[in-house]
Amino acid sequence: MKKISKYENKKILVVGLAKSGVSAAKLLHQLGALVTVNDGKKFEDNHEAQELLALGIKVITGSHPIELLDEGFELIVKNPGIPYTNPLIAKAVEKKIPIITEVELAYEISETPMIGVTGTNGKTTTTTMIAEVLNQDRKNGHAHLAGNIGYPASTVAQKTTPQDDLVVELSSFQLMGTVHLHPHIAVITNIYSAHLDYHGSRANYVAAKWKIQANMDSRDYLVINHGKKEWRDLAATTKAQVIYFSSHEKVAGAYLANGSLWYFDEEIMKASKLGVPGNHNIENALAAIAVGKLKGADNAAIAEALTNFHGVPHRTQFVGTINGRRFYNDSKATNILATHMALSGFDNAKTILLAGGLDRGNSFDEMIPDIKGLKAMIVFGETKPKLIDAAKKAGIATIIETENCETAVPLAYDLSAEGDVILLSPANASWDQYPNFEVRGDKFMQAVKTLRERVEKE
Repeated sequence: MKKISKYENKKILVVGLAKSGVSAAKLLHQLGALVTVNDGKKFEDNHEAQELLALGIKVITGSHPIELLDEGFELIVKNPGIPYTNPLIAKAVEKKIPIITEVELAYEISETPMIGVTGTNGKTTTTTMIAEVLNQDRKNGHAHLAGNIGYPASTVAQKTTPQDDLVVELSSFQLMGTVHLHPHIAVITNIYSAHLDYHGSRANYVAAKWKIQANMDSRDYLVINHGKKEWRDLAATTKAQVIYFSSHEKVAGAYLANGSLWYFDEEIMKASKLGVPGNHNIENALAAIAVGKLKGADNAAIAEALTNFHGVPHRTQFVGTINGRRFYNDSKATNILATHMALSGFDNAKTILLAGGLDRGNSFDEMIPDIKGLKAMIVFGETKPKLIDAAKKAGIATIIETENCETAVPLAYDLSAEGDVILLSPANASWDQYPNFEVRGDKFMQAVKTLRERVEKE
């Protein structure tokens, strides 16, 4: 990693732990900063805080006291999940204390240029596809996955060398806290409406996503979906070179035509060979193809990587079959569009949908066309009443309320018949009941395992 001195002897407050906060605190401590960590979880239950204290880092837990800001911090590194409406953060903004997220640190210490991936949907799949493509038949170095995909970027960046690639999934929450972040290649899979409770408006959400290219210049590349005029209008304002991708028409970049995936005039592979189904995955693959070609990957290597790619955990992940019922974990579907995409791959008449989660203030009326004809719908979490309302409007005959996604599993099985699909695709964030969507998905898969053991004994 690059040895930088800008943080030496600077008083820095890290707010919120989890993976990224721990990583940021350790890195800043290593770089010579005077680090204080503040986390809402009580110290006796906070293993991360205990670990940092043992390293000599000052730790304050149990709440976010505003008086902390009287200590003269020169910088705050904020956990992306903590909103700017948090009283401590709001006061810091008022006092004009700079606030960044941990990915900014990753950029500053990385020895290799960053490939950044953002978008409303498809980020994790596209990020993983890109790494698979870049690692296929690779002779030197390695493409490292990092960021919102589950690996703190500031930890992964410490291991990079100039021969490597750093492929970073970037959420809007992370991008809001960037100043100098400058990917050499940036990918925007799509931009719809999401996280409006956090951002306050769609305009703010789009602006956060668009920060991915804020520092790019004519030597850099922006790979962006051609599908909507809004995205093309945004692309027209960047200083980077624009490479489009499209599943609908031939573009200057990667596209689907005549059943094949192309990059400009080069046929890369047959679309039917792609290892994951659905038009949305074709678009994800096209974005990965564009990045692969920009990085000099061989066509045959790209095709092999994408043929052998079979998805990522929690994204329409096949869990298993019990007496002819297929179970799928799509816990990463934290918004309506993601659930729309998951349902598009199944026959509604044979699908039981498990949905629900954090109430962000939106209704689910736009989901009605997607859920019409479902065999049943089982709802849980804060959004139960709203989902029930949408399900009734869609004419779903069987609608059941339950506590959470685990209790939904045996209920769904009892409603199902051989040949049915039981799909967890919540259309909501997980934070009302679970720390993150990964935990929610893991709990679902454990419930399926428990059900299988029960059924086998019967």
